Amino acid sequence: MAQNENLAALSAAGVSVWLDDLSRERIKSGNLADLVATRSVVGVTTNPTIFQGALSKGHAYDEQVAALAAQGADADAAIRTITTDDVRAACDVLAPVFDASGGVDGRVSIEVDPRLAFDADATVAQAVELWKIVDRPNLFIKIPATEAGLPAITAVIAEGISVNVTLIFSVQRYRAVMGAYLDGLRNARIGGHDLAKIHSVASFFVSRVDTEIDARLEQIGTPEALALRGKAGVANAHLAYAEYQDVFDGGAHTSTYNHLASAGANRQRPLWASTGVKNPDYSDTLYITELVAPNTVNTLPEKTLEAFADHGELRGETAVGQAAAAAQVFADLAAVGIDLDDVFAKLEREGVDKFEVSWGELIEATTAALTSAAGGN
Repeated sequence: MAQNENLAALSAAGVSVWLDDLSRERIKSGNLADLVATRSVVGVTTNPTIFQGALSKGHAYDEQVAALAAQGADADAAIRTITTDDVRAACDVLAPVFDASGGVDGRVSIEVDPRLAFDADATVAQAVELWKIVDRPNLFIKIPATEAGLPAITAVIAEGISVNVTLIFSVQRYRAVMGAYLDGLRNARIGGHDLAKIHSVASFFVSRVDTEIDARLEQIGTPEALALRGKAGVANAHLAYAEYQDVFDGGAHTSTYNHLASAGANRQRPLWASTGVKNPDYSDTLYITELVAPNTVNTLPEKTLEAFADHGELRGETAVGQAAAAAQVFADLAAVGIDLDDVFAKLEREGVDKFEVSWGELIEATTAALTSAAGGN
């Protein structure tokens, strides 16, 4: 089977293509392996919403749920077993990619319980637990970039555990995330861990920024405001990539990383998340075409993946050298009355809340399935 030309070209441009979805059916049917073989997929991300959707469809989990019910497992224990089994199986599917890329790709992410997003100690404890349960070197533990999440990121990295930092919306918070990663590497080195085996990505959310800011621009309603619709998400990501270069790729603040790199440390790559286009007026490949840069990851819903495979276009390294233009977009947004600090604070709260809601629905559905399997009503 040959790779799709559009996605192969995207990969050749330095963008790692990851699938933003996972289910047992996708693994068992061979679909995930097919996407690796034909769609240049070299990683998988999950979150509570994805697992809630997977467990609520079809019968792929019925047998395991029945076995767990017979063992007397509660919903939390059942969810932990089911999700870690799926992630472990996906890690095995992607193991050849992991080996071929020297550990850079071939990664599968699993998120800590979103109810712990504001509890650093509990986040660290569960991250260590999940790392041990899945027991695969190509695992990423997803930790939200809340203020409480920052020390948790440092602590988990210090344990030699690879981390996918999620729910990043602002460049200011992204700077703090990179600092937390570097602090973790320093502590890992002191603790005797091999820095070469520790990897991390920083998941910068894109489409949700446009959704929120576009709504505010439409409320303002002036021609100047309306002309800025659809520009904020890409501009925000362009500023993030400039910050990445500053810290990890020869910028003014790269000395700290260079010191650690001499001991084997890896860069923390930017990952573009929330790249499914919400507004039908925009190109359905907007957040791929405009975010091409070396050493980045783009995690795509399957619909967006297939859209780029069908008609995606590459126009060079579109995320490189765009900081000045992106800063102007933000200046223009502020000038028409957009409170960017409020936007990013709201998006973080909503991001955590959405995952908590999905987790609650997952618990309810799993409880009902366990009760049914045990012969209850």
